[in-house]
Amino acid sequence: MKNLKDLFTNIFLYKEPQDIYDFSLPESGNKDNENNNKENISPSNENSKQNIYSSLSVNLDYIKVKYNTLINSDIKLREFKLNIKGKEYNSLLLFIDGMIDSESINNFILRPLMAKDNNLTKQNPSVVTNNITVRRVKKFNLEDYIYNSLVPQNTIKKVYDFEEAFSSVNMGDCALFIDTLSLAFVIDVKGFESRSISEPKNEVVVRGSQESFVEKLRTNTSMIRRLISNENLIIESTSVGKVSKTKVAICYIKTIANSDLIAEVKYRINNLDVDNIISSGQLEQLIQDNSSLTFPQIIATERPDKAANHMLEGRVVVIVDGTPYCLIMPGVFIDFLSSPEDVNLRFQYANLLKIIRIFAFIITLFLPGIYVAITNYHTELLPTELLFTIAAARNTVPFPVIFEILLMEFSFELIREAGLRVPTPVGPTIRNCWCINTSEKHQ
Repeated sequence: MKNLKDLFTNIFLYKEPQDIYDFSLPESGNKDNENNNKENISPSNENSKQNIYSSLSVNLDYIKVKYNTLINSDIKLREFKLNIKGKEYNSLLLFIDGMIDSESINNFILRPLMAKDNNLTKQNPSVVTNNITVRRVKKFNLEDYIYNSLVPQNTIKKVYDFEEAFSSVNMGDCALFIDTLSLAFVIDVKGFESRSISEPKNEVVVRGSQESFVEKLRTNTSMIRRLISNENLIIESTSVGKVSKTKVAICYIKTIANSDLIAEVKYRINNLDVDNIISSGQLEQLIQDNSSLTFPQIIATERPDKAANHMLEGRVVVIVDGTPYCLIMPGVFIDFLSSPEDVNLRFQYANLLKIIRIFAFIITLFLPGIYVAITNYHTELLPTELLFTIAAARNTVPFPVIFEILLMEFSFELIREAGLRVPTPVGPTIRNCWCINTSEKHQ
């Protein structure tokens, strides 16, 4: 009885966040542990933050080895000459075919960089004093000249290590390497195909927004920005997964959300020690409180308006790149019995619908057990006519009631899986055949 009480307490009652976490750190004064940790560090981890070289040929060899360009057909290396002030600099452009916009690279990167003049005709300012011309010669800086004058792109940044450059290239940017410069210019030229915004498939409403999230992270964050036009809306970006490096956006309203809740969400996401994260469902299982509970603890939705409403209530929203579902945390019990359309209805009718959903939840959860208990052990609770009807219907059934109930639950799950997983022409046929056979048996 005590275990049952503790179970319901853990599920339905609120618990304060823990101040002490179950992890330990080695003592700084223990030299043996420090030496062991140094021995366990592999050379690949030490060289993961490799700085960019000033020699373009060395950078080119490093890129070819890392990207396996001999067998990778979509990795493109565009070498060209950069002419500035009468000097030629060997240059290299690294990008992935299929993830970039070719017109942006041709018109806004290669064309200005490969132009022959590059402001060569511009004269330095001069001053004439006593028939003597004094010309002011400003020290030329190649890095600043390229960054400020040559690349007409709205998003460009300087990176100094290969890891950051490769991470940006893998996300659809391009990296520009110049000989004699120990850095790379990362330029935003994303142009990969993505699904357009469509109607929600699983959370359909009559009155309300007809937009749903898509697989592109920036499109999802822009929809939230459009719904919440406030400068206090914070969207922080981080990456999860040592191999996949999946982009994750943590969204909240700074003046509304609890700072402890924000810190807890950041702590759980940034301290995940996993190789890959592909979907929001994987992330949900890794950061929730108790993975052994069957009750959901985090809300998953495909609707931007639902996510915006919860953020305005102080919740934190997490969006995973490549997934059309976002995570809303924390989730309480009543949230799963609410509909996105409730905010568009009068409160009397919305509350009535919530009460109906609560009764439906209770009936769904307890009706099979109640039916087995009454028909097998408490038949005196049934009216006499209903008892005779049930007895006559069960007279030809060779199985006990408990087996019938389990078979019925299994059949419903099987039909649901068939409708979702089986190809479209076959799924409805299976459901229709099952319904026809069931109705014939009852007749």
